[in-house]
Amino acid sequence: MGIQKDRVRFNVGGRIFETTATTLANAGRNSMFGAMFDEDWDLQYNTGEEYFIDRNPDCFAIILDLLRTGELYIPDNIPEKLLYREALFYGLLDHVRSAKWGPFDGNRLRLAQSIIGQAPGDGTAIRAGPDGGCCVAHGSMVHVYDWMLDEHAPITLDYQRVNDVGWIDSQSIVISVCERLGRGDGGMGLFSSSTGELRYKFQVNHDNQVKSFTAGALSFSPDYKIFSSCKGRSNEYGIGVWDQVTGKQIDFYYEPLGWSLGDADKLQWLHGSNCLLVATLFPRNDNCYISLLDFREKKMVWSWSDIGAPMTVDEKRVRDAVAMEENSSICVVNEYEDLGFMDLRSTAGTIRWSSRSRLLKGKMPDEPCYPKLALHEGQLFSSMNDCISVFCGPDWVLTSRLRRSYGGSICDFSIGGDRLFAMHSEENVFDIWETLPPPII
Repeated sequence: MGIQKDRVRFNVGGRIFETTATTLANAGRNSMFGAMFDEDWDLQYNTGEEYFIDRNPDCFAIILDLLRTGELYIPDNIPEKLLYREALFYGLLDHVRSAKWGPFDGNRLRLAQSIIGQAPGDGTAIRAGPDGGCCVAHGSMVHVYDWMLDEHAPITLDYQRVNDVGWIDSQSIVISVCERLGRGDGGMGLFSSSTGELRYKFQVNHDNQVKSFTAGALSFSPDYKIFSSCKGRSNEYGIGVWDQVTGKQIDFYYEPLGWSLGDADKLQWLHGSNCLLVATLFPRNDNCYISLLDFREKKMVWSWSDIGAPMTVDEKRVRDAVAMEENSSICVVNEYEDLGFMDLRSTAGTIRWSSRSRLLKGKMPDEPCYPKLALHEGQLFSSMNDCISVFCGPDWVLTSRLRRSYGGSICDFSIGGDRLFAMHSEENVFDIWETLPPPII
């Protein structure tokens, strides 16, 4: 491979830069600089030759320094989006992005930016994309942002209220909406995240007839299946399954008598057990229902409900649930942000509450947002009012708390693309939290 004596000279926009083959090789084979090497990583360069590149020299200097040191420093006089555009030209956008923020760690997050949206009032959901972008659902509209937080054309659902949004990949999102009486529409659609174009709709077939329905909570499995809670006018209450490649319905789990699936607030695919967590919670339903569905055997393999259970003040009104496969348990949270745990290996379905996580000592604000839960790489996150708590370790000890003073209570949050997005209930503002990149030693 090229060594230090292999010096290379560039003329970028009239400024001269000199570097080495070793530095350029750090750009990788898929970059513009990688094309300067042969199969054996020997530099194809004639001594004394000068490469001219008609691009911005200030941004080139930043990119070259990144290749030399592994660290990214952006002067105040350089707009970040200008640097991203230049990095894209050189094929180094991933290098810049990975240097800007590091691997996700809930205990090392910093508030990077806050964005005020266009629509007033509470949002329905915020969902992190796989590449660091996000989408925000407000009423019948979905606002989509790429990883540079540039907003794309909004997706308008013709006055149909959006219930949930999910990312297939960085280019495609699925949106679930309510059925409108008398219109025969509703359900789900696959949209382009960049243009908002509807690619196809997902339909429910019942008794060999296509039915209109309301689609609710969404979840996705690694084998390209989409799951959604469904409510129809006939007997289409339950969980539908579609092939995300073809858009065809491949299964439907009908709601058993005395149970609630079609109104589910939360779906979560469990990779290890090949089961789907389905949670229907207060206030959507007067009672709470949590179950695990095995679609291979069309069987409910585990279930819990608060019907008939003795309820203390702490246990009432489970607000969210998340399955933790490594611990064979399900974590729930109540309105005081007490965490509760249920053992999936037990059919008793009793909740072991942990009151040490209580933040408000039983006192609730006048207009609270319901707590939300998320599990990410062994860390447990729980929102409450204007902050997000992070719990770690086998006993789920509170290790850090994310809070800012603007925007009101947090009504939803999502983790993806090494970022945490938190949406506030006031002013339609959402925060972006990032982990600082590790120091270069």
